[in-house]
Amino acid sequence: MSEWRTSRYSERENCVEVALGPAAKIRDTKDRSGGTLEISTRSWGAFLIIVCASAPQDLREL
Repeated sequence: MSEWRTSRYSERENCVEVALGPAAKIRDTKDRSGGTLEISTRSWGAFLIIVCASAPQDLREL
C-alpha cells in the first residue's frame, strides 16, 4: 500500500488522509487508529470528478 497523504489545502490536524493502492483508503487525521473507509479507486476517482467540477480553479490542478 502507498503512503498516507493529506491535501496541501488542509490544516495539519483538521482533514482526512488518503492512501491509494488497489483500493482507496480514507481516515481521519484526528483519530488515525479509529479505522479507515475503503472504497474502490474507481469510486474515489468519481468522487474527485464531482468535487473538482464544483471547486474553484486552483483546486482542479491537484
